[in-house]
Amino acid sequence: VDSQEVTDVTIANLTITSGRTDIYAQPVAGYCQLQLINLDNSSYDFTVGTSLTVEVTNSSATYVPIFGGTISDFTIAVNRAGSLGFTTSATITALGALAKLPKIIDAGILSVDKDGDQIYTLLSGYLLGQWNQVSAAQTWATYNPTETWANAVNLGLGEIDRPGDYEMIARSSSDIDLYSLCSEIANSAFGILYEDSNGNIGYADSTHRQDYLAANGYTTLDANNANGIGLASTTRAGDLRNYYHINYGNTGSNQYTAQDTTSQSTYGLYAESFTSRIKNTADAESLANRYIALRAYPYAKFQAITFVLGNPEIDDSNRDALLNIFINQPVWIQNLPGNINDGSFQGYVEGWTFRASLNNLSVTFNATPINFSQVAV
Repeated sequence: VDSQEVTDVTIANLTITSGRTDIYAQPVAGYCQLQLINLDNSSYDFTVGTSLTVEVTNSSATYVPIFGGTISDFTIAVNRAGSLGFTTSATITALGALAKLPKIIDAGILSVDKDGDQIYTLLSGYLLGQWNQVSAAQTWATYNPTETWANAVNLGLGEIDRPGDYEMIARSSSDIDLYSLCSEIANSAFGILYEDSNGNIGYADSTHRQDYLAANGYTTLDANNANGIGLASTTRAGDLRNYYHINYGNTGSNQYTAQDTTSQSTYGLYAESFTSRIKNTADAESLANRYIALRAYPYAKFQAITFVLGNPEIDDSNRDALLNIFINQPVWIQNLPGNINDGSFQGYVEGWTFRASLNNLSVTFNATPINFSQVAV
């Protein structure tokens, strides 16, 4: 908490939720709630706005973060009372990095640029600090050697895919909250605005997933090591899109329609109309055609699968991969029951929840099939 280790309390009832549940929506701020059991009733310096990081040890006994954010609510309450006195507990609620963006109002002036560069322009102005913001108590001996002269300190800017895949229109001055504008750009370019476990905000462009998969392969998981109760895959009509009408250009007056008539005759019409910030005709047609190619047919997505991380049957590499879970992570789940996705599932992680109790930590995640994110498998 506030960069200080808290080691003299017991953590109970920890829940962390990050990512998204619907592939059609941008992720929202992650959420962490935990309880600290305070046996000696010592005072805390915690307050609203204080930074909070939750870390656990991996197979190498190295601490890795599973959540980074800031405290939004802080409650001290009596946990137990008796002849020997009181025991108190602190309940902390923290929000992830994306919670910052709706509170920032910006003029949103943008020149014509690719989607990743426009998002970088918007975020870097608030998440990259200047040298005069560095604490006077900071010394060179402990300073991050990767910082540049241009940006003295990183205040939460993560990996931004630059320049991006599609050229966006310019934007004149008009006040808007930063989350709405960045989400508008991301939706227009088929990208994802997200937060990582270190409390940084990143952006993945439309080809990020397939590029990562090609370079790193899948995280392979054995369903036999999962908690079988609640394991579920779901196929939804709501995931179908077989008619896509896009408005684009400087005034949104240009139109293009992509459709799959075979899907329409099989499943009925599932149409969507969208006003995009795409500038060029070729880009608009490419994006719309890609959208239909990915979404014209139903595929099973993984609604929920839970792994208890203390399970000795999970090997260390898989346990470490689950501790480092992230949105866009490619997973290959094997040895499923034969009537669930034919016993095997390949897809990308969309959202997850960590839950902890005494000596126990589990992660439950949902994932969409690769067919929803990339045309060529």
